[in-house]
Amino acid sequence: MTTKQEIRLNKLEDIIKEPGFGKNKGLGNEVPYYIYDYPAEYELLVRERIDYLVAKYSKGSHGFQIVVFDLYDIIIDCLLREGFLDLCIEMEKSKGFQEITKAVNEMLRMEEDNQSNEVLAHIKNNTPKDAIVFIKGVGKCFPMLRSHKILNNLHQFIDDVPVIMFFPGKYDGQSLMLFSETKDDNYYRAFKLVE
Repeated sequence: MTTKQEIRLNKLEDIIKEPGFGKNKGLGNEVPYYIYDYPAEYELLVRERIDYLVAKYSKGSHGFQIVVFDLYDIIIDCLLREGFLDLCIEMEKSKGFQEITKAVNEMLRMEEDNQSNEVLAHIKNNTPKDAIVFIKGVGKCFPMLRSHKILNNLHQFIDDVPVIMFFPGKYDGQSLMLFSETKDDNYYRAFKLVE
């Protein structure tokens, strides 16, 4: 028996296969951003489908390739590269999670909307032409990284390929509600990909 979430994931694939998907222009004439929201209990199903889609479309035979960025993995890679991961673990023990969240945001330059923002620069530098960008890992890195900050600032880095954020929660076209409980912030520039 096919679940509602499987039907929605099938629709997602149908949408990205449409020839004009990456050519649509949104507000300000940029390629639009999309949110694929889903109940958090379907996280494993969504991860499996992302892996399936990446494998299926990896050759670019459909005129695009899917590139996936896991926000949590990007954070960990940055911490390892800078030699801060062990320091973060010790800092969390001594000063608490709130302080480590602040310190990691400073190190990643998340408050900055310029090219020095580590997460956004990584996405930009690793996105080929004719790609469809999938962003996942939103729930894994909360509250260290907030999805609305990524979406608000990513427009300055990527505006020529479609971006789909996989969001474990609800998006009503105006606000993001992580895990359907925690209000992340208002965000108006993305379209809900599948009802």
